[in-house]
Amino acid sequence: MGMGKAGFYYPGAERLRSPPPFLTLLVLIAVSSWVHIGECQPQATQCRISKCTSDFVSLTSHLNSALDGFDTEFCKALRAYSACTHRNTKTCRGNLVYHSAVLGISDLMMQRNCSKDGPTSSTHPETAPESCNYHSRHHGSGREFRAGDPGQPTYLFCGLFGDPHLRTFKDQFQTCKVEGAWPLIDNNYLSVQVTNMPVVPGSTATVTNKITIIFKPYQECTEQKVYQAVTDDLPAAFVDGTTSGGDGDTKSLRIVEKEAGQHAEIHARYIGATVIVRQVGRYLTLAVRMPEELALAYDETQDLQLCMNGCPMAERIDEDGYLPLPVLGLHHPKHQHQHHQQQQPHNIPQHPRGSFSLGSATAKCREKLKVKDIYFHSCVFDLLTTGDANFTSAAYSALQDLEALHPQRERWHIFPNQANGGPCSFPRTPVFKLGLLCFIIVLLL
Repeated sequence: MGMGKAGFYYPGAERLRSPPPFLTLLVLIAVSSWVHIGECQPQATQCRISKCTSDFVSLTSHLNSALDGFDTEFCKALRAYSACTHRNTKTCRGNLVYHSAVLGISDLMMQRNCSKDGPTSSTHPETAPESCNYHSRHHGSGREFRAGDPGQPTYLFCGLFGDPHLRTFKDQFQTCKVEGAWPLIDNNYLSVQVTNMPVVPGSTATVTNKITIIFKPYQECTEQKVYQAVTDDLPAAFVDGTTSGGDGDTKSLRIVEKEAGQHAEIHARYIGATVIVRQVGRYLTLAVRMPEELALAYDETQDLQLCMNGCPMAERIDEDGYLPLPVLGLHHPKHQHQHHQQQQPHNIPQHPRGSFSLGSATAKCREKLKVKDIYFHSCVFDLLTTGDANFTSAAYSALQDLEALHPQRERWHIFPNQANGGPCSFPRTPVFKLGLLCFIIVLLL
C-alpha cells in the first residue's frame, strides 16, 4: 500500500493511471483555497466546492484499506462528496475546480464500483456508531485504529498449516499430532474446529482435511452461520447456501472468494474478526484474527482451545519449539507410529519420504521463504517428513496470511530459539543434556 514503483496511490486502490482522480481532488483543495483567497469582493452566495473537497478528504484520510469495510466507508464518503457538489451546481457554474471535482468523483465511483444510491458519510463527530461494526462501537467510527489511540483494542492472531504447525494467540509455535477433531477456538462469539488425519504411514504427523467454523448469533447483526471446508471442497458460501449474514447493505458477516476452491476469506465486522481458509495441495490451512477481549470471552467448560492454550503435551511433536528434523526422510524415533499395520485412508496421497534430502529440502524451501525463521524450518521438516513439495506453498501461504492479519509486524518472524517464547530454547535431546552435564562437571573440577 503506497510502496513500489513510481505512481500515485490512494488508500485501497491499485496504482492509478494518468490522470489520477484522487490526486486531482487533492490539488483541488489547494486551488480552491487559492481562488477563495484571491476573491476581492464578497458575494451573497459563494461557490463552496472547497468545503466539499476538504470534507471528503477529512472523511477518507484516516481510512485503512486493510480494514474490512473500507470500500463501504469510501463509497459513503464519495456519495457525500457528490451530494455536496450537486447542492452547489448553480453557485459553482463556470468554476473550473467544481467541474474537475465532478469528473473526479465520477471516475472514482466507477473504479471503486460504488453505487450512486446508498448511505452517505456524515462529517458530524456526534453521529451514533454502527451497532454491527466492532470498530465503530468501540471508537465511534469505522476507521482503523492507529498506534497510541486511546482505547485501541488488542488483536490476537492464530494460524494452522502443514502437518500441522500451530501458532497460538500467545505467539507460541508448536507442531502437534492432534489426530481427529480438535477445537482451535471456542468462545461466546466464534467456534473453530479442525479435523486432522495421518499424513504418511509410520508417522504421528497429521494434516488438516476439514475445517468447521461457527459464527454464533449476535443481537440483530447476524443469526448463527456455519462454514465448512473439506479437502477438494472449499466453498464460497455458508452451509445454508448464503454468502453473508445480517440485514441491509452493511453485511456484518460476509464471505469473499479470493480464488475459486482454493482461497476464501470470511469477514465478521460485528466482532472485528477475519478468517482465512486455503487449500494447498490436498490439505487445508487456517488463519484467524480477532479482538483479545472477545477471544477471552469463554468459561471453564471451553478451556480446550488450541489457539488459546496450545496443544496438550502428549500431542506435541516438537520439543519446546525445536523440530528434530528427520534425516534423509527417515523419521525421528519419537515419530514412529505405534500401529504400523494400521491401514491408511485411501484419500491420502503417497509421497516417498526419501524424495528430499536435507539439502534439497532446504533449497526447495528457500525458493519461497527468504527468512530462516520457524516457517522456513517447518517447511524443511514437512518436506523431509512427507516428500510432498506442496508443503512449501503451505508454509509460504501461512506466512502471507500472518503478514496480512497479525497486528504486530515486529513479531511476525519467530526463530527456532524463540519458538517457545523464551530468549533461548535449546533442543533438549539426551545428547545435549549429557554434554551440558559434562560441561558443568568440568567447570566444578
